[in-house]
Amino acid sequence: MEHRRDFRLPVELKVGYRTVGSFITDYILNISRGGIFVTTQKPLPIGTRVRLVFSLPDFPLPFDLAGEVRWVNPPGHGSHAAPGMGIGFSNLDENARKRIERFIKNTRLKPPPLPDDAEDEV
Repeated sequence: MEHRRDFRLPVELKVGYRTVGSFITDYILNISRGGIFVTTQKPLPIGTRVRLVFSLPDFPLPFDLAGEVRWVNPPGHGSHAAPGMGIGFSNLDENARKRIERFIKNTRLKPPPLPDDAEDEV
């Protein structure tokens, strides 16, 4: 049963995250107003606090946000879902929240791209 509060926008964005003693780079698979899903073969334990650094297309300033691992899909977990971790944003300021919401809204409204092999119609 689905219990998500917010729409999740599928994306592929590079994200860096810092934990105590390490800096890791992976990819965001989806984003919502409340957080991101990061695909990784080495998810961090639930409750781990991280510093997230990522940029959104068409927005000049990168985000530098606090987050916390809320749930994990471990590698080989048996479902079709990608391995990784759901990270919730912590203490998201109003400006950052509005930028994320605007990105999600604007991206949802764009028409889907044409396939690479689509021929031009005359």
